[in-house]
Amino acid sequence: MDSNLAISARGVGKRYRRLLRSERHDSLRDLVAAGAANVFRSSAERTAAAERNTFWALKDASFDIEKGENVGIIGLNGAGKSTLLKLLSRITTPTTGGIQVRGRLGALLEVGTGFHHELTGRENVFLYGSILGMSRKEVAAKFDAIIEFAEIADFIDTPVKRYSSGMYVRLAFAVAAHLDPDILLLDEVLAVGDYAFQRKCMNFARQLERKGATILFVSHNMFSIKSMCQRVIYLKKGEVVYDGPTAEGLRRYEQDSKLADTPWFHPADGGARVRFTDVELLTADGRPSTVFAFGDTMLIRLRYRAEGRIENPDIRIGIDRDDETSCTTYSSAADGVPLSCLEGEGVIELRTPPIKLVSDLYVVNAIVRDAKGQMLCAQIGGRFHVNHPVFAANAYGVYHEPGAWTVNAGSVERREIGYGVG
Repeated sequence: MDSNLAISARGVGKRYRRLLRSERHDSLRDLVAAGAANVFRSSAERTAAAERNTFWALKDASFDIEKGENVGIIGLNGAGKSTLLKLLSRITTPTTGGIQVRGRLGALLEVGTGFHHELTGRENVFLYGSILGMSRKEVAAKFDAIIEFAEIADFIDTPVKRYSSGMYVRLAFAVAAHLDPDILLLDEVLAVGDYAFQRKCMNFARQLERKGATILFVSHNMFSIKSMCQRVIYLKKGEVVYDGPTAEGLRRYEQDSKLADTPWFHPADGGARVRFTDVELLTADGRPSTVFAFGDTMLIRLRYRAEGRIENPDIRIGIDRDDETSCTTYSSAADGVPLSCLEGEGVIELRTPPIKLVSDLYVVNAIVRDAKGQMLCAQIGGRFHVNHPVFAANAYGVYHEPGAWTVNAGSVERREIGYGVG
């Protein structure tokens, strides 16, 4: 392994076995009967059955990561991202191929992994630190810095079973970061923290990078990937389909993710009864666009296909900032649209009021709820940029509305100043 490399992976694959409903045995008799039936199968039949009952979460992944690189791991749900990090952190072993890791590795793969619910935050700091490879003396020396970073000093002697998910991730990240790892693996854990803490963690990750640490970061948040990573590895159905500069990787991801389910949507049993088949973002005069100026009107055109008849649906179009901050949601029900049902195929259009969002990248999500409020589908409808002559990204909040200003406090004269007025 080259001395400049932190990680080298060659032909790495991970296969899992599906447990079929027919294989779930409730008694010893069922288990014995199933085993006896398997004896009389031919070798070819057993091999074919094994192939049908397994799936590859990751297939033939090969890459090298140099020391000091920040690499984003991106892909849709089920692409194999978390599996890859578990293999790199040696939580599980590969079915095929091999991985070489050089340096001290810290991993934060799931909120509270390594925590004991009955122990206090203080006790878990020492427990989790030892799991990550720190000595008790090392944890004690860094304890005050860990607690200060996590910002939970008032609750450090409270059992962690009473912690919120945000408190969990603050403490877990603080311990993992103060391991002073040569390699840090992060798997979407920052999604449960607030925006200020996410930014704090990113700044801390940059400090680690300046010290020469290597960081692998899994996230659906393309804003975080873009700001933290110079390179991305794009996984699709368990395979590496792109490995290179971030901008091109995100372009390919955006192209593939349009109309995919949003990361936070979990379909009920039976799957979606309605799907959007196309989403267009258009200017007021009907031209496709991904860039809008502050004050522009946007036309959003949705094409759908419904299975059966959906009575009194609520069509919602949400706009989120790319860091997953929800900005606004348009609702057909809230706006009094007389939409009695969805059936077959059709088109729905929304013409927004003038856009008052500050300059940034935004995501459109298309959602359908039934009359009982159950979410039937939630899909990514595309991304767009907003240009603003003054208010730049993240510096002035989410939106801007002109206010009424008193120009001369010593005068009774008032001057109304709005957008576009001197």
